Amino acid sequence: MGELRFDDRVAIVTGAGRGIGRSHARLLASRGAKVVVADYGVEVDGSGSSHGPADEVVAEIEAAGGEAVSCYASVAEESGADAIVRTALDTYGRLDVLVNNAGISDPGLFEDLTVEQFRRMVDVHFFGTLLCTRAAWPHMKRAGYGRIVCTMSESVFGGIADLTSYASGKGAVLGLMRTLATEAHGTGILVNAVVPRAFTRMSAAHSLEGKSAEELARYEQMLAPEMNSPAAVFLAHESCPLNGEMLRAGMGSVARLAIVHTKGLVKPDITVEDIAEHLDAILDVADATVTSSTPFVY
Repeated sequence: MGELRFDDRVAIVTGAGRGIGRSHARLLASRGAKVVVADYGVEVDGSGSSHGPADEVVAEIEAAGGEAVSCYASVAEESGADAIVRTALDTYGRLDVLVNNAGISDPGLFEDLTVEQFRRMVDVHFFGTLLCTRAAWPHMKRAGYGRIVCTMSESVFGGIADLTSYASGKGAVLGLMRTLATEAHGTGILVNAVVPRAFTRMSAAHSLEGKSAEELARYEQMLAPEMNSPAAVFLAHESCPLNGEMLRAGMGSVARLAIVHTKGLVKPDITVEDIAEHLDAILDVADATVTSSTPFVY
């Protein structure tokens, strides 16, 4: 197979000033894409702002012979999302790829988190994805082509403490991605998600807190952000056939994450006792079916 290129394609990557987004932007540019490096330059908890991160990535791309432009707008504001899309159209005249990667983290136990902290997660992760996608959607529909890559998290499925607010925002992204994929059928737009495992400011501030310098160095190598970008860039490519899928990436691996339904219990007039008696069969995933995003026909 030849190299999967993005010559003449224009891509937006939000949260592209650091970490995983920076890696996505650099890889897309190295394969010929013209990239809008969108980053508000906030701290890991969403506070502050700076032009520095976006400008630094643009400089890196240009130094490597690529094309890129900065945008410093906030994805959590409708005007900001519109400005990001407008930057692509005004600078390059088109938009082919949107990678919704911007995110923040503010971990804490459920009982300690404020409602405002939950709202801030939803504003950036869900509304940031929603608003940028809404701004890009009509242009992609008119063109009859588009690739939208959302950033999901394994925290949505549980198993990680202190992330109820973060996981709630990402869970909303999951619902948006799947139903957008359903509506996208027949439009030329494909909507998928990458689920990264990476050592970033966000992970270092949470799960890696208290680790020794040696441990951090090992995690940094094992969980390098660059390991996530091939999956995201594949989902952004014109040859990608997937729609409504999640690819978990990082640590030298790529795997499908899927929503499944089991064969379950089929019986007329099911009682509470039937469920209790056949619980093992109901939960058995041995012959489970992957739930499709294809439009359901009644």
